[in-house]
Amino acid sequence: MPNVPQTFEQLMLPHLDAAYNLACWLMRDPHDAEDAVQDACLRAHRAFDRFRGNDSRAWFLTIVRNVCYSQIRKNRRGPEEVEFEDEIHGSTDRIAEANATDWREVRGAQLRGAMERLPTEFREVIVLHEIEGLAYRDIAGVTGIPIGTVMSRLSRARGRLQAELSKPEGKA
Repeated sequence: MPNVPQTFEQLMLPHLDAAYNLACWLMRDPHDAEDAVQDACLRAHRAFDRFRGNDSRAWFLTIVRNVCYSQIRKNRRGPEEVEFEDEIHGSTDRIAEANATDWREVRGAQLRGAMERLPTEFREVIVLHEIEGLAYRDIAGVTGIPIGTVMSRLSRARGRLQAELSKPEGKA
């Protein structure tokens, strides 16, 4: 059976929820996130002829991320600087799926507040790995950072998130 090219709509529209989720966490405002996703859709559509059939989700999320950071820089609300240290961590997609389910079920408001207090770089990797279930390799592709940095950043993000969740309520 010949390989039938897929349309933009077939490849990108299934990822709109993931795109909006990432944009919300990066932009910290639902309206800004909607604008960012809309801009990313337009950019992805214009660049669709350059898409080479790799992972459409990672390709689209990369565009969403780039649009978000461009808007953040434009609004002078740049991402916080974070030091990195490389560590090696194991992971499987099954664990990521289980974690994503737990994240949605456990202490929603408290978790959301703790996530908001994390630096942008930490929120980003938590959302991409724990909620969206992307593998380290895909996160590295989306963010443009080495896999070792992805692993380190994710480890540090989890530690910071755990510390935020351990604080007594009302103490940020």
